[in-house]
Amino acid sequence: MFNMNFAESIIVDTANLEWQQSPMAGVDRKPLAREQAERGHATSIVRYAAGSVFRPHPHPLGEEILVLSGIFSDEMGEFPAGTYFRNPPGTSHAPHSASGCVLFVKLHQFLEHDLNQIEVSVEAIRHPNWRGVQHLYEFEGENVFVCSLNANEALPHVIKSSEPIELFIIEGQCEYDSVSMGKHSWLRTPYFNKGAFNITSPVIFWVKQGHFSVDFTSNL
Repeated sequence: MFNMNFAESIIVDTANLEWQQSPMAGVDRKPLAREQAERGHATSIVRYAAGSVFRPHPHPLGEEILVLSGIFSDEMGEFPAGTYFRNPPGTSHAPHSASGCVLFVKLHQFLEHDLNQIEVSVEAIRHPNWRGVQHLYEFEGENVFVCSLNANEALPHVIKSSEPIELFIIEGQCEYDSVSMGKHSWLRTPYFNKGAFNITSPVIFWVKQGHFSVDFTSNL
């Protein structure tokens, strides 16, 4: 178990992490948070080599994927770079990639009754010159969206300060609380300070709010 204390602010620069081999040859991972070795809550960057296949497996509490590069495939079809999709609790699949791909993956983090299966094209990845905020998903307070902003641009109102947040840099550079965050850096904090977030170059990032909370009074 690591990075599972949601009361702590965490920034991970994945450029400094080594790829770790998964149980399947050709599929490697950079874990960001994990509850157990091969089950339970997990957030990772996953890399499929060309021609690699992962064994069929279920997702009791869902799977959320953002395709960062290449083409990811399973029984439902092919998902090119710039695809965001959610497989709800109780689904299963046998993923593979003919040409190789890199993914941002979140496992076992759905509400049991969140049964929506969706697929969304992310404009900022498909069209790099696109700027703005794209809403991807909302369910019972959980909000997921992608922002594409210019250097020194203020964060949009949709991002709420003083609340828990999870943020993943797709492209570009920014700083949070004076810590540099480059491509594929990951932030999770129980108390987001918008004033501490600075965009130092054009940036594209995935962001989620409303999916966890922390009771800071429980230990008082």
